[in-house]
Amino acid sequence: MSRSWERMVLKNSKNINKRRKKEGKKSLGPNAPQVDRFEGRNYVVPSLLFMLILLYITLAQPWSDNFTQDITLFWVTIGCYVILGVFYYFRRPYLAVTRDTLETRKFSGYKILRPTQIRKITIMPGYVLVESVKGANWVFSRLMNRYPLERMAERLKVFAELHQIDWEVKVK
Repeated sequence: MSRSWERMVLKNSKNINKRRKKEGKKSLGPNAPQVDRFEGRNYVVPSLLFMLILLYITLAQPWSDNFTQDITLFWVTIGCYVILGVFYYFRRPYLAVTRDTLETRKFSGYKILRPTQIRKITIMPGYVLVESVKGANWVFSRLMNRYPLERMAERLKVFAELHQIDWEVKVK
């Protein structure tokens, strides 16, 4: 089936499922493409924020007599840093691989790469590198974000073979 036909079928099935949902009926079938999602765990930024909180408390010394700041504002600031650290811990980084896209979330938002935008995929010990034609490369690291690199490499190999993308495996 051609991709334009698949997109048309997907669009029509979405419309039909919306109508069926309004009528209280069950949807006809899965209308979303199959997505393999590989999640990591961000622990570096929360750790750095926690160390920054400790440094801030140690330097400010709110327990001393010559503490000149407003104590309420000081603890509100500490609480905001704690909330930010918890937010980054639970906001898990990921790589989503569909039939014709790669998707991830960076600091500036959600990013999508199509096969024409990918130059090469490189597998190294502890890293997966997706080199894009334009823009920054995507680096997925076991050390920084605890990604399941073996499963990612298997899925990306299938993706690269399907779209004739250069595939490279580097060994130390």
